[in-house]
Amino acid sequence: MTLPVFLVEALPVGGSAVLDGPEGRHAATVRRLREGEELVLSDGSGAQVRCVVDEVAKDSLRLTVVERWVVPEPTPRVVLAQALVKGDRGELAVELATEAGVDAVLPWKAARCVTKWEDGPRGAKALARWRSTAREAAKQARRARVPSVGEPVTTAALAKLVGTSATTLVLHESATSPLSAVDLPARGDVLLVVGPEGGITDQELATLTEAGARVVRLGPTVLRASTAAAVALGALGVLTDRWA
Repeated sequence: MTLPVFLVEALPVGGSAVLDGPEGRHAATVRRLREGEELVLSDGSGAQVRCVVDEVAKDSLRLTVVERWVVPEPTPRVVLAQALVKGDRGELAVELATEAGVDAVLPWKAARCVTKWEDGPRGAKALARWRSTAREAAKQARRARVPSVGEPVTTAALAKLVGTSATTLVLHESATSPLSAVDLPARGDVLLVVGPEGGITDQELATLTEAGARVVRLGPTVLRASTAAAVALGALGVLTDRWA
């Protein structure tokens, strides 16, 4: 079994460390780690250290560092433009995509989004939930890198990103080309676009394709807006060297 991962602001620079705060409390009281057991500290940006527990306090651990390494970013990177979806399905989409290996997430204000992220405290709170979900899912999946969750983007802003990406794939049931038929890049960013429950409008499809995006489908069935990205990421993991 792989070692549990705990996220810290900065990795220890010497041979010893103290894991305290919420992560230390979780390690000591929830995971109930004991002397002699091992864990991994991660900064969420690829750098990790393997540690042995020397001493357990009420809500902290004293550790000895035994190994250091850096996990490189996968190539190509996958940036998910996930349309806002109602209820907790937005967080589910982020959770599943993070477990499947997404490198960055952009909330997309698509035309048919049922939920709306307004400017101000309510929108900031919703964005914070997505970011917290990505962080916790990365820990659960024992990832070295926590995917970033950017500010919400409009369709116009998304179209501009199409031009800077190595390729852009828009998942849509009307597509005639399967994802497996796409010539995927070995490097750069794959921008993956997933629409809302009501679907992507014809105007949005036109805007994105005119910018250079390619409309594809995953298979014969229609997936939920909250699960499509995870399925696509699994396919991309096999079709590229991301999982090599």
